[in-house]
Amino acid sequence: MKILVIGAAGQIGSELTVELRKRYGNNNVVAGIRKTPPSEEVKNSGPLEIVDAINKDEVERVVKKYSIDTVFHLASLLSAVGEKNPDLAWDVNMNGLKNVLDLAKVYGFKVFWPSSIAAFGPDTPRVKTPQTTVMNPSTMYGITKVAGELLCNYYFQKFGVDVRSLRYPGIISYKTLPGGGTTDYAIEIFYEAIKKGSYNCFLKSDSTLPMMYMPDAMKATIDLMEANKDKIKVRTSYNLAAISFSPEELYSEIKKSIPDFKIKYAPDFRQKIADSWPKIIDDSKARQDWGWKHEYDLPEMTKDMLEKLREKLGQA
Repeated sequence: MKILVIGAAGQIGSELTVELRKRYGNNNVVAGIRKTPPSEEVKNSGPLEIVDAINKDEVERVVKKYSIDTVFHLASLLSAVGEKNPDLAWDVNMNGLKNVLDLAKVYGFKVFWPSSIAAFGPDTPRVKTPQTTVMNPSTMYGITKVAGELLCNYYFQKFGVDVRSLRYPGIISYKTLPGGGTTDYAIEIFYEAIKKGSYNCFLKSDSTLPMMYMPDAMKATIDLMEANKDKIKVRTSYNLAAISFSPEELYSEIKKSIPDFKIKYAPDFRQKIADSWPKIIDDSKARQDWGWKHEYDLPEMTKDMLEKLREKLGQA
């Protein structure tokens, strides 16, 4: 297997690249980066290439150079950043994806592309959001995710491209800093709890959203790509879920380990985005089709995040 990870310096890409190298061999996984410098672990453990997804020739050069048979296309502008620069969000998120799909059609490689809960909208059922439902997002990021899902399905139906996708919830990780998403509070809160003992949250206390710890996100992504082709019944994007909680519930869990921790709530423009997203996702289709099962609940995730971040920040 020869793998290219586009967006290998991002939140998901930086950890997925390392995990893929552990599984398939360091030299078999190419880290594709653009401007953001990669982690030392990514930089030093295997091949590295400059890959800008909106430059089709650049992507093709790397595909040919390494005889790539699988591409994880993770380069994307997230929700909050995308609202500040919607034109760039469209260019990166849509034209980058189309370039990868066009090359997959020619070279026959398998594609993973991440969708998001941002693909849903204010008219979507917010509790037990079904696999197939109303999707009318209110952000440019969400619009690109819906359009991207349809484009993926089109390339599968029309050209036989083996493209697979997950609607990621908010992803929580201790290894990389937040990247401009609406669920970023759930990462920031851990840093501030350890460093300052207080946190100003940009969402309301009761803003429940679907979340997932990074090890589960890695597991789901790799499980999906390793599944037999005949098990993949959804070619838009699979609902994916693990845990749902509000800022207040996460705060209460952190307080069990840091009793003096304080929080204040000062909702900003991201509150409107959060209000348009689901609270709890029904991912029974993924569990049925290819055996998805998460491992981390809220207490386990919180405990592990605090332990790993204290080590990272030198406060263990």
